[in-house]
Amino acid sequence: MNLEKLERVARRLVAEGKGILAADESNPTIEKRFSTIGVESTEENRRAYRELLFTAEGFEQYISGVILFDETLRQSTRDGIPFPALLAERGVMPGIKVDRGAKALAGFAGEKVTEGLDGLRDRLAEYAELGARFAKWRAVITIGDGIPTRYGMKANAHALARYAALCQEADIVPIVEPEVLMDGGHSIDRCRHVTAETLKHVFAALFDHCVYLEGMLLKPNMVLSGIDCPEQASVQEVAKATIRTFRQVVPAAVPGAVFLSGGQSSELATAHLNAMNAMAENLPWQLSFSYGRALQEHALKAWGGRAENGPAAQQAFLKRARLNGAARFGRYREEMEKESA
Repeated sequence: MNLEKLERVARRLVAEGKGILAADESNPTIEKRFSTIGVESTEENRRAYRELLFTAEGFEQYISGVILFDETLRQSTRDGIPFPALLAERGVMPGIKVDRGAKALAGFAGEKVTEGLDGLRDRLAEYAELGARFAKWRAVITIGDGIPTRYGMKANAHALARYAALCQEADIVPIVEPEVLMDGGHSIDRCRHVTAETLKHVFAALFDHCVYLEGMLLKPNMVLSGIDCPEQASVQEVAKATIRTFRQVVPAAVPGAVFLSGGQSSELATAHLNAMNAMAENLPWQLSFSYGRALQEHALKAWGGRAENGPAAQQAFLKRARLNGAARFGRYREEMEKESA
């Protein structure tokens, strides 16, 4: 395990003004995304769409890394350049989603645990050969009546820690993603409590597994009101609650948090990130982004599966990347949404 290399890669991923593009949608997930624009989810259409994003001129100014799906890591441009090589040439680090999805947790109704540890050591070795520099594993925590349970949080924390240790053994930086879902009618205070408890369990497990904190990144949810809560917290309230929670439970050794958007609109995800960075003073970690839909939504609609729409889709993607880059400095303003791409 090369500790210096792990820390160097982790810090590059949270370089100032930059964040991560999550282009790791599984085939079922991207099929749902494509269905909204009337495009069939064939391997070629998936390849062409990802090539469109990865060849957008100038996106490396705002994007430090891209999380890929297994299929995407093995694909190439029309000219035969493997996607990992294409990204690396532009100074963007290729990453890989390695979990096998969240499945029902036996004996605990309404809770899930993420699978994929079997054979992970061998898969990581192959992914490293294919060019992956970092990886991602997502756990989901649901808020509801009587859940999450302590055991549900511990089970997911244990899996995240085992994954992280295996990644570092392979000199791959692990992104640890314990997502407290925004589904439900819970208040922001309930979300803050569950997020804090979840992170406590995660870092306890990471310590137990001797994970090198300086060589990993956290991919957390923001502390939000449940989507069905009648009282939605303001942007400033979300930023304050999230930073307060982090100060309490996230070790200073972690280089940064790359927030997930978790179903927020593109604009709201940017506004929340901006507010956190605008009020951040003397924080030990970088506050960055690792967005999927919140970076791609407008580009996907602009593309519509038509090659002639490629330039417009790339401009839509670049605009969202640029606005989130501004949010990394606390410089995003709502009026910037009206500016042309």
